[in-house]
Amino acid sequence: MEGEINNFIMVWVLAVASLCYCHTIGKFIPKGTTRLLAILPVIFLFLILPLNLTSIYLGGPSSFFLAWLATFKLLLFAYGHGPLSSYPPLSLSHFISIASLPINIQNHPTPPNLKKTLSTKNKEYPSLQRPKKCHKSLLNYGTKFLLIVTFVPIYENKDYIHTKLLLLLYSIHMYIGLEIALALVAALGLALVGVELEPQFDEPYLATSLQDFWGRRWNLMVSSILRPTIYIPIRSISNRLIGRKWAPLPAVIAVFLVSGMMHELIFYYIGRNKPTWELTCFFLIHGFCLAIEIAMKKALNGTWCLPRTVSRPLTLTFVAITGLWLFLPSLIHQCDADVKAYRETIAYTRFFKHIVVSVLRFPFSDVVFGLLDSKILKLK
Repeated sequence: MEGEINNFIMVWVLAVASLCYCHTIGKFIPKGTTRLLAILPVIFLFLILPLNLTSIYLGGPSSFFLAWLATFKLLLFAYGHGPLSSYPPLSLSHFISIASLPINIQNHPTPPNLKKTLSTKNKEYPSLQRPKKCHKSLLNYGTKFLLIVTFVPIYENKDYIHTKLLLLLYSIHMYIGLEIALALVAALGLALVGVELEPQFDEPYLATSLQDFWGRRWNLMVSSILRPTIYIPIRSISNRLIGRKWAPLPAVIAVFLVSGMMHELIFYYIGRNKPTWELTCFFLIHGFCLAIEIAMKKALNGTWCLPRTVSRPLTLTFVAITGLWLFLPSLIHQCDADVKAYRETIAYTRFFKHIVVSVLRFPFSDVVFGLLDSKILKLK
């Protein structure tokens, strides 16, 4: 465990140093191919660094942050686009935080004419049409955390539970864990950097369509990165080939293909097993189905749509069935996620027990960690 933590520190020291270099060259090298060539060594380094980590808790997030988010943001930065390019230029601390973490600073444009805020059709400031709640309450996160706690006695008897039901519980656990972890990252960014951050999830279980699920509710940071790097360029090319009306369709499929391949890469970093391409199939299925959905909406031109009482359960059922069929089995079998998570939980608990009990000597800490040990061992 100490070796993994040392590797983790080394990886992020190199990542921060590399981002300092990128921030510096952004001041002296103009956007374009020359800046891209100067940044390419950093992009290759970010693809290699996760190979030094093998754990789920440290290696998984690090590979996602560096090999996916940071590399795509740096590609945009090379050509003067994306969250790293702004005027005035970002400070070094903001540049490093935004490049290496799944965060995006909220923009609140001030309309030149206050009367526009009263308009229901404001094309220049569309975000003012329907104000959305950006931050969730502590009660929301607390309720979801308690839901995860209720899974503990179920995991203790997992040998008697159907595999598909267990995978469904894992998927709910994964979603809530991701949402809480990313909320903590946002809170940390607010405390350290002093910027307001956008939420990464918007209650995906309320999605009424695949377009609503993937575009507006699930992992919004990835959506905001894939749009300028993949969707817009492919749509621009398709616009010249098949016309403006149908240009979004191949662009959507290309986005899901890239997303599937990046997930294969992240899962390889975690499990070090050859890709089974089930993840790519999962995202391609969703990409083609979303393209069909968009085509049907264009054909109907808003004249008819399913009521939410029907579209919402249909969307969740489709996501759940395809996820249980292709996505979650890859996570479990390709990465050994459940076994590794169990082993790492024990290792981290004992490591922090040593730090707190032996080094910091907090009172009653040995009793608390003893109870945690006994509870975790029951999950085996």
